Amino acid sequence: MTERTETYPTIRLRPKADARALRHGFPWVYADELVTDRRTKALAPGSIARLEDAERRPLGIVAVTPASRIIARMLDRDPEAVIDRAWCAARIARAQEMRARLHEAPFYRLVHAEADGLPGLVIDRFGAACVFQPNAAWADRMSADLAAALADVTGCTSIVKNGTGRARALEGLPEETEVVLGALDGPVPVPMNGATYMADLLGGQKTGLFYDQRPNHAFAARLASGARVLDVFSHVGGFALAALAAGATSATCIDGSAPALELAQAGARTSGMADRLTTRKGDAFAEMEALAAEGALFDLVICDPPAFAPSKQVLDAGLRAYERVARLAAGLVAPGGYLVLCSCSHAADLTRFRNASARGIGRGGRRAQLLHTGFAGPDHPMLPQLAESGYLKALFFRLAP
Repeated sequence: MTERTETYPTIRLRPKADARALRHGFPWVYADELVTDRRTKALAPGSIARLEDAERRPLGIVAVTPASRIIARMLDRDPEAVIDRAWCAARIARAQEMRARLHEAPFYRLVHAEADGLPGLVIDRFGAACVFQPNAAWADRMSADLAAALADVTGCTSIVKNGTGRARALEGLPEETEVVLGALDGPVPVPMNGATYMADLLGGQKTGLFYDQRPNHAFAARLASGARVLDVFSHVGGFALAALAAGATSATCIDGSAPALELAQAGARTSGMADRLTTRKGDAFAEMEALAAEGALFDLVICDPPAFAPSKQVLDAGLRAYERVARLAAGLVAPGGYLVLCSCSHAADLTRFRNASARGIGRGGRRAQLLHTGFAGPDHPMLPQLAESGYLKALFFRLAP
């Protein structure tokens, strides 16, 4: 164990707060569960503290953000743990050991936040490059230690800190993206499901690529041989390129981002499939309506929109949006074809999302059978005590002739 060089302050649960969930693996303490005296409120965001229950029994070492609804995040259940570069390296090494068993090549989600014991931290690996997203104040405060530990464990020669996104705003953190080690001279090629994707690690969405959909790309590809494919909300062509690699006759990508569509085209060129890929830039709903007016039909339609229901407060509106997607997309599926509908909204659980999708298909005048339900790949493990860590759902339907 690393020798302690400082004494962490102690924070304490309120008398009526139930510590059992924390002892059983739940990683968060909410603001109304903690004694927030003047000393606790004065802690800087991201401070490390020792957590006790109301009877002063130790629960572990936590990171504290006094102004956040999630006021404390469990880092280590050992109350004597020291949170430093060596501690970070040990957690990253444990995460990498599992990914190395899952994937032959180093292209994967390396750290999946709470599920890997590093709450609020996401790390994706792209060969010799890594991107880390410190979405919690403690991780942002320890960015230098995390980057050094990441280099020590992985041997990566380029490391990017991606400080963007809604989660950082909730922690009161600024938006900033910077290369903290090495250099990048353009998009990084990523081999996956028989295609080569181009990931923009500096200017792309999230970390540059969505590894979580990898198994769902693969399942959709099994339906794609000889098919006309439509990939809506395509980003860099996740579903489309996998389908083309599996023998689709053509694929059309729809997205609102011109840079994302350019990366999709670059991936198709690199994969030798450029002649079979077309793109349409615009609002996905408007483009689906335009395709319907053109009488276009596809054998396989995939819709992978952004999170329409990122919180419970907007759940109803989000479910209506998912229903609308299903209704419009169903009208573009050829008789006997396939429709894939995805949601990355943790607030919309599987049952609600499935029901909204089924309503949309029905209101689109179609009938369907559900043949497969997909989730995130195993490099995105789920913490059983935290439902939010199991956010991704993919529903594969076959529509009646």
